[in-house]
Amino acid sequence: MAADYDIFSDYCSMEFKTIKIQLGESVAWVNLDRPEVRNALNAEMIHELTEAMTWLDSRGDIRVVVLRGSGKVFCAGADLAYMKSMSQYSYNQNIADAEKLSKLFRAVYYSRKAVIAVVHGACIGGANGLVAAADIVLAERATKFAFSEVRLGLTPATISPFVFLRMGGTACRELMLTGRTFTADEAKSFGLVNVVTDEASLVDAEREYIEYFMHGSPDAIADGKNLLRMVSGTLDPNDPLFYNTSILIAQERVSKYGQEGMAAFFEKRKPNWE
Repeated sequence: MAADYDIFSDYCSMEFKTIKIQLGESVAWVNLDRPEVRNALNAEMIHELTEAMTWLDSRGDIRVVVLRGSGKVFCAGADLAYMKSMSQYSYNQNIADAEKLSKLFRAVYYSRKAVIAVVHGACIGGANGLVAAADIVLAERATKFAFSEVRLGLTPATISPFVFLRMGGTACRELMLTGRTFTADEAKSFGLVNVVTDEASLVDAEREYIEYFMHGSPDAIADGKNLLRMVSGTLDPNDPLFYNTSILIAQERVSKYGQEGMAAFFEKRKPNWE
């Protein structure tokens, strides 16, 4: 039987506008908190999530970090206003912006804490970077997933290192190149998700995995994560690979097809390649 962790034991004293942090005994819950826009990622949320993950990683009293989403969905990908502004950015501005997003995923992936992502409703585009960078992913059965970037004339560049590590090349080719929507059960079969369960059982599954991590030594878990990064070839968080993905997405955003894809999206029409 998993322990009954009190998720309302304390609220983080740090000031955030787009996320909420709840602190329990050895556990921190980080809630994406923009339910009015389906927790879509914008520059402020990306910054705050990175700050939160870095801060929690420095705390000796926190052993497990749980990522959740407020409202009806976990995260619907990039915020529309944010996307529109990116389409007007210069090439160098796009590189800088993509680097910030990459640093967020690295903050999750390279955390010494055990990281659990609990997803529901929808997990679209960049949200899959958060999921793929986590250690354990729990999904409510009705959750819809998609790597929809190709339909905007882009690629899921900054999330690709983390997604590839979780799912492998075969699944990445199908899902990233088609941009199709797929189910939570499919996500589990592809390796993106560890557990699929009904909404009523999601909290129980979360508590069960927290309990698993509590039985392990914090240092051994941190060392184990480092070991897995070493054998997978992703030991160095400053690997040029991450910067190169930022360059790629910057090139795509200012390219002819990237501009057309985003314009078509906002104008609610089919892009000219269709």
